[in-house]
Amino acid sequence: MHILHVVGARPNFMKAAPMIATLREYGIQQTVVHTGQHYDASMSDVFFEQLGMPAPDVNLAVGSRSHGAQTADVMARFEPVVLDYQPDVVLVYGDVNSTAAAALVCSKLLVPVGHVEAGLRSFDRSMPEEINRIVTDHLADYLFTPSADADVNLMKEGIDSQKIFCVGNVMIDTLVRLLPKAKAITRDDGVFDAPYALVTLHRPANVDDPETLTRLLRAIAMLSRDIRVVFPVHPRTRARMEALPHWNNGGGVTLIDPAGYLDFLALQLHSELVVTDSGGIQEETTYLGVPCITMRPSTERPVTTVVGTNVLTGSDPRRMLAEARRVLAGERKRGSRPPLWDGCTAMRIADVLVASHVERQPVSA
Repeated sequence: MHILHVVGARPNFMKAAPMIATLREYGIQQTVVHTGQHYDASMSDVFFEQLGMPAPDVNLAVGSRSHGAQTADVMARFEPVVLDYQPDVVLVYGDVNSTAAAALVCSKLLVPVGHVEAGLRSFDRSMPEEINRIVTDHLADYLFTPSADADVNLMKEGIDSQKIFCVGNVMIDTLVRLLPKAKAITRDDGVFDAPYALVTLHRPANVDDPETLTRLLRAIAMLSRDIRVVFPVHPRTRARMEALPHWNNGGGVTLIDPAGYLDFLALQLHSELVVTDSGGIQEETTYLGVPCITMRPSTERPVTTVVGTNVLTGSDPRRMLAEARRVLAGERKRGSRPPLWDGCTAMRIADVLVASHVERQPVSA
């Protein structure tokens, strides 16, 4: 059996790493294709190193482009790879452009596709990721879901229930494995020396419009009057911030470089609360029991709001500040861990793939 993995951005790496390690234990042949959707070393290479992933067998080196151009380029460069390697199954992860592009290529070539993290829906088609999720799920042969609500979404869209496997959250496998290392991390810059709120912003809806970004930055500066703010600045966000004519954080916001996986996990562990617009951080904070305020109007991970520690405030700075101050006043949301978020998801996925492969083999005469 030969499984080919497609990764394109750092959230994919955290999901692919436990799959690669588990399938290696099963003795399964594997190929890793990195599309190069994230090409900055600080956003890509360091994740491979920290997660213990092998160097990619193929790097498509697509780089940053518009959604259409990036998707088309991945498809054009990925098709000959599939034809050359002839995998039995291609595993795609999450909701980035690389995921949908690879699923389209494999569907046309009649190569089975497994979608890890299937069935998530924000019901907001203004988010490009939502389109990628829908397209990939309707092309995939194996839909590996992280929670029961994702199963419901898929069945409502008419997808055959026999293709759906509720296996849990594979990203939590990585978190569980590396949590002891993250707990042991120390810093010599004083970040851990006093309570702080951790902030991340990178989504176009929040950072591309100068007026919206200015409002959010002012709110973050106001939050820093109540508690120190630590802000690892995404390259996209830093470029937008540097283009603003006037902004002063008031001295209470500590801007730091993007953190690798382990360092960022440690930052979450030590924080009093997290303010973010990321998808994966909603899941990590839920597992860790850290209050999370998500500056988005919707989430494709509603289990983090229903079961976990996550609260949505949209891009409204006043709502974010009000919620943060509730947390700091001791009125934090008490969440719990969703079912099957136990560090064993990759093993469940591997069992499904191996069993299916055995079933497809011709019976000897």
